[in-house]
Amino acid sequence: MEKKFVDVLVVGAGPAGLAAAIAAKEDGIDNLLVIEREHNPGGILRQCIHNGFGLHRFKEELTGPEYAQRDIDKAAEMGIEIQTDTTVLSVDGENHLVTCVSSAKGIEVIEAKAIILAMGCRERPRGALATPGTRCAGIYSAGTAQKFVNLLGYMPGKRCVILGSGDIGLIMARRMTLQGAKVLACVELMPFSSGLNRNIVQCLNDYDIPLYLSHTVVDIKGKERLTGVTVAKVDENRQPIPGSEIEFDCDTLLLSVGLIPENELSEGAGVKMSPLTSGAEVDDVLQTNLPGIFACGNVLHVHDLVDHVSNESFKAGHAAAAYVKGELATAETIKVVDGDGVRGTVPQYIRKGVSESVDLMFRPSGVFRNATCVVKCGEKEIARKKAMIFTPGEMAVVKLKPEIVAGLEETVTVSIERG
Repeated sequence: MEKKFVDVLVVGAGPAGLAAAIAAKEDGIDNLLVIEREHNPGGILRQCIHNGFGLHRFKEELTGPEYAQRDIDKAAEMGIEIQTDTTVLSVDGENHLVTCVSSAKGIEVIEAKAIILAMGCRERPRGALATPGTRCAGIYSAGTAQKFVNLLGYMPGKRCVILGSGDIGLIMARRMTLQGAKVLACVELMPFSSGLNRNIVQCLNDYDIPLYLSHTVVDIKGKERLTGVTVAKVDENRQPIPGSEIEFDCDTLLLSVGLIPENELSEGAGVKMSPLTSGAEVDDVLQTNLPGIFACGNVLHVHDLVDHVSNESFKAGHAAAAYVKGELATAETIKVVDGDGVRGTVPQYIRKGVSESVDLMFRPSGVFRNATCVVKCGEKEIARKKAMIFTPGEMAVVKLKPEIVAGLEETVTVSIERG
């Protein structure tokens, strides 16, 4: 089997992979390849036909396909090779070997000087929920329903309940309504929504769709097709409260119960994983514990805005290019840890002596009103950010200035203080 050689190999041609490839190309990496298992590049954005994308990056409101097309066009203009209909089977992190397969070329082995992991994420399935009831038709993940409606032209059902208040579920509540279905309720286990507040307003409130917080589905009914679900209120331990049941007659249940970074390739490569983000542990330039292996986008940690995905992935692409050219500084690292109210800060490490700004991104562990995010190096406060509200549905970002980063010597702790 003939081996192919490239300088930078990007796994995934979604918004993260495209941005990383563009950045590497801008830095002079010409021997560059992007591998994508779907027939077309663009990733999940191809089925996100609603607007709201690009406000931060392009300063205008775009639909998902419009946002993706800008990067697809840019990549084509720059001559970046995107090999679609190709599935990566394994990544050898030590030797930088990628094995992939396609109908056109069969099995290929590609050696790269640097590899950027940008595989995105997938939805948590019903099997992970342990919800009792029959295994009838009519139960879909929200993203699958979105693909049916927006790309394939099929309606999943006419009377719908949505379990979970993630952004895809909220958006599909509006989409199903606009297509003529009746959305009876959105049911959320936690006492707060896991989606953006703007989506609660625009997708539920504007269409009079009730949101049941601290509720969950406790029974699924139907033999061949779903005929109804039972919803119950839960206590502080998330256990159903007897006597609080509500019956909904419906033919469709959409699941919007979380996204999982698609990291089987990362784990197989020997990348060190974070139990908090379910993604790789990376330093301030998004390099993993394996030199020359980088991770970015939703495979690293689930983002709320694609604009943030692109900005993060540009950094990964520039860093990969610097690694290939021998210009990426190596140094001891300082650990970044989660304090009170903070979960899954990325990056997990910052290189010592680097005088570049670093964005610390995390999800609050709960809802905090009129609170302050405080960053400390040892016992010394080095940054703070006040907000009217911190909520798990929105990514929090705290920027460390270059002069602060250059002077870091001890563990960095990120926490939220009330009041």
